[in-house]
Amino acid sequence: MRVVWIVIDSVGVGELPDAAVYGDKGADTLGHLAEKYPDIKLDNMKILGLGNIPGINKAIGEVEDPIGLYGKAAEISRGKDSVTGHFEMVGINTVVPFQTYQNGFPKEIIDKFIEVTGCGGVLGNKVASGTEIIKELGDEQMRTGYPIIYTSQDSVFQIAASEETTGLDKLYFWCEKAREILLGDYQVARVIARPFVKKDNEFVRTANRHDYALSPDKDNLLSYLKEEGVYVYSVGKINDLFSGCGISKAVHTISNGDGMDKTLDALDEVSEGLIFTNLVEFDSTWGHRRDALGYKNGLEAFDRWLPHLMDKLNDDDVLIINADHGCDPCFKGTDHTREYIPILIYGKNLKAGSLGIRDTFADIGATVGKLLKLEKRLAIGENLL
Repeated sequence: MRVVWIVIDSVGVGELPDAAVYGDKGADTLGHLAEKYPDIKLDNMKILGLGNIPGINKAIGEVEDPIGLYGKAAEISRGKDSVTGHFEMVGINTVVPFQTYQNGFPKEIIDKFIEVTGCGGVLGNKVASGTEIIKELGDEQMRTGYPIIYTSQDSVFQIAASEETTGLDKLYFWCEKAREILLGDYQVARVIARPFVKKDNEFVRTANRHDYALSPDKDNLLSYLKEEGVYVYSVGKINDLFSGCGISKAVHTISNGDGMDKTLDALDEVSEGLIFTNLVEFDSTWGHRRDALGYKNGLEAFDRWLPHLMDKLNDDDVLIINADHGCDPCFKGTDHTREYIPILIYGKNLKAGSLGIRDTFADIGATVGKLLKLEKRLAIGENLL
């Protein structure tokens, strides 16, 4: 059998009980989109049970007889970023949150970075929007060759540089060295390469982004699947988020559409095992940029594509769709939001029904493990089925 596991990155469904601690009281990514755009068409996800999820914003709309299993999950880990969310999905509870740097990175980190990379200096070193900081400093970066360093409310060390004048090899080298530095007391979840080009006097980020995440604890679903010989095909940034842990084959994507196409390609190639996809544009292109209309259109495009995927499923295949955090485009700021995530599960041989409200994202990983006949049990998480 095959499990097709799709993470619709950042599509949260309402504030968690502790959202106020993170400054996110009132956030509701999907609910606010449906309120803003009452004509939003998510008919295929609704048939699976999206609008029937307990406590979901009523603007989504219920159906009488969903064909899938539906529910939502809280996050027990400390954080609201992609690494923390994905780690919890595979059975890792991040008890100590990753470091964040709301005033930029301290002098000792920057000095060490300059020393080990030989870059000569840095630009920026502050909390900033990725698109805005390259508008501000792109020309200076191209002139000086210095990397642009910036962060956000999340645990990230982002490095932006011109693909044309600096080159990808040097940018990736800088990121590799930063990853070596940002451990222990300085530990951040991800170092991210953010290449850009200048077109018609405007700066544009390219699809050659690369994430350098912390290596996960070896006791996790993907490691266990590898130990037991289960094939894992990753699509999109899954491979980056897990630093290749347990991945049999990885394919890069440049957009949600590309990720959806490559998921269909994977179904032609994989006869049994796990196909694990992340569709990042909900987060990176629309959520962080607070582009509500783009987010709505992206969700509708995903929803229109779903029947193509479901038609390719064998009788014993199982489809799982969930998010990893929120990024409410109708909320303040530009960062992730601490929210419940939706869970939708579909299989031709599965009985539809409510999954209720789950205590942890790890229930999803435990379910994947059970479906794929994994012998080892995750440290956290219960089989949803």
